[in-house]
Amino acid sequence: MTAAARPGTVKPMASLRSEDRKAARWLVLDRPAQRNALTFSLIGELREALAAADGDPAVRAICLTGEGDKAFCSGMDLTAGAQAAGALAAHEGRRAYAALLAEMAELGKPIVACVNGAAMAGGLGLLAACDLAVSAEDARFGTPEVEVGLFPYMALAPLSRCIGRRAALELFFTARRIDAAEALRIGLLNSIVPRGELQARTQALLDTLAEKSPSALRLGRRAFYATQDLPYPAQLEALCAQLSVNALTEDAAEGAAAFAERRKADFKGR
Repeated sequence: MTAAARPGTVKPMASLRSEDRKAARWLVLDRPAQRNALTFSLIGELREALAAADGDPAVRAICLTGEGDKAFCSGMDLTAGAQAAGALAAHEGRRAYAALLAEMAELGKPIVACVNGAAMAGGLGLLAACDLAVSAEDARFGTPEVEVGLFPYMALAPLSRCIGRRAALELFFTARRIDAAEALRIGLLNSIVPRGELQARTQALLDTLAEKSPSALRLGRRAFYATQDLPYPAQLEALCAQLSVNALTEDAAEGAAAFAERRKADFKGR
């Protein structure tokens, strides 16, 4: 991608590239000729890479992006070769995609989408499953499945939680493509920037996240996703318990000490 990656940190895989930039790990969907479409093997690589990043103490934040300037991810690869394994294998592949989305919610580190191009179908679900998203201002978004007689079933779960019921259903029912400005307005994106500034702006956000307490982000992120569908009183009770756990961490003690001493906290993630 750029010379910003540290020497020796590029870990080649068949369809996914991993680069460490400061305290962030960039995971790059590397199938530009196929508009970074997901295959069953790429889903497996991505699950493995996310787990590895989550388990690496040197990584404070994760970035997900696509190679090139055309597509972030165009969804599942629908070519004849990708479907040749048969209906049962295809079903298992779809279950692997669902598992990927579920596992993303269980990680302990923030995931930022660097949206370098179009995010469509399952690619839009992948984007919605990230915590934050910075997009090039010329990117486009949509769920075109109904145009081929299907429905974006699994993308429905993260998208409806990310942008809300009515905005999600309109995209699902109409297959309408939207631009980055509308995606920002409905809450799919956090910010849009000129294409030339995309990676620098995303890295700046990752650097900001890397300065925060890893233990607080881990506990807080997991609590956010684990409690989002609970009834309101049960959610509050569960969050109260999580706060008590968080307050016992070394990072919380360091944060209080740094505040009292008017200095920058030195968080260790404990």
